[in-house]
Amino acid sequence: MPRLGFGAFLAPHHPVGENPLLQFRRDIDLVEHLDKLGYDEFWCGEHHSSGWEMIASPEMFLAAAGERTKRIKLATGVVSLPYHHPFNVAQRMVQLDWMTGGRAIFGSGPGALASDAHTLGIDPMLLRDRQDEAIGIIRRLFRGERITYRSDWFNLNDAALQLLPLQEEMPFAVASQISPSGMTLAGKHGIGIISIGSLSTEGLNALPTQWGFAEDAARKAGTTVDRRNWRVLLSWHIAETREKAMAEARDGLFRHHNEYVTGTLQRPGAKPFRTPDEAVEKTAYGPGAVATIGTPDDLIARIKDVLALSGGFGTVVGFVHDWANPENTFRSWDMVARYVVPEINGYLRKLRESREFVATNREYFDRAKEAVMAKISENAAAAEALKVTRSPMLAASGSNLPDFDTQRG
Repeated sequence: MPRLGFGAFLAPHHPVGENPLLQFRRDIDLVEHLDKLGYDEFWCGEHHSSGWEMIASPEMFLAAAGERTKRIKLATGVVSLPYHHPFNVAQRMVQLDWMTGGRAIFGSGPGALASDAHTLGIDPMLLRDRQDEAIGIIRRLFRGERITYRSDWFNLNDAALQLLPLQEEMPFAVASQISPSGMTLAGKHGIGIISIGSLSTEGLNALPTQWGFAEDAARKAGTTVDRRNWRVLLSWHIAETREKAMAEARDGLFRHHNEYVTGTLQRPGAKPFRTPDEAVEKTAYGPGAVATIGTPDDLIARIKDVLALSGGFGTVVGFVHDWANPENTFRSWDMVARYVVPEINGYLRKLRESREFVATNREYFDRAKEAVMAKISENAAAAEALKVTRSPMLAASGSNLPDFDTQRG
């Protein structure tokens, strides 16, 4: 099985009530932590309302994160294209790519919150068509084209980027929920996908058919899509035992669901939980469970199940949340890097094979021990023989040479 990439997705979803400055700083600390742990990608979103999702400019956040990291790819997750002039988006992504040393991934979406579109006075019926139109323009700008273009929401006059991205081909990705629209858009443009809908039961159930929409659209458009550029979002909190993971996550999960999902977004079909224990049970262990709250082995099993369900993808992206306190959240990501990543990607297979070979081939290694013991015995016998032959000679000559058994020179 091809090795799987591992990433993190920060919306963010921070409870209202803490100092935003400290929350931003902890978010940057997390990116630095993930970079040191070897994660492949970090995604950051754009939102303008709801209180909980408070990063308005992912490009600015990621530029700051770029100064604290070395190798992790930094992705906009996502820029809501209908809210911006495409030329300005292209300029900001070029700036980000250069400031991060060529580590930028351009993720885009139509805009997730209806309240954001309302704030900007944009009809939600226009969002997806505008995203499609903007992607086409930005890709042409990245190729160095000079464009004159008229649209009902933006214009370009002899527009060209004076500086192209540092990367020869900056990766593009579009957000996909449950409907085929995101996958179809990815196929049309021949770009990557990040499946955000997999955080819900409906989204997980849709995974088996999702890739087909991308392939069909790619055939019609004369482009190609690659499963290695498909990211699937999952939620988890990991600890040494299930009991510990549940104890750490229960109160934060309860608050997130009741105050944000049902209380703020009022998501259709979502009902508040009565207790933190019910929140854990229904989210991670009941029928239709959509998150993993447990041990590294639980997450390994979950990822393998989703890989099989979907037919395969390139990167699993963990959803960043505040279910647990910062210390336990950081430790959860640490445990995934230490135990889940190497197990999923087969890093431990040859180590286990080597240990098994040594443990089960004792006839060869015991023979080696016998050889060592034989040499010890042989040297002891030689030393004894030397003492016997030397003693008469010493007596006859009256020599006062030192005895090598008691004095070493």
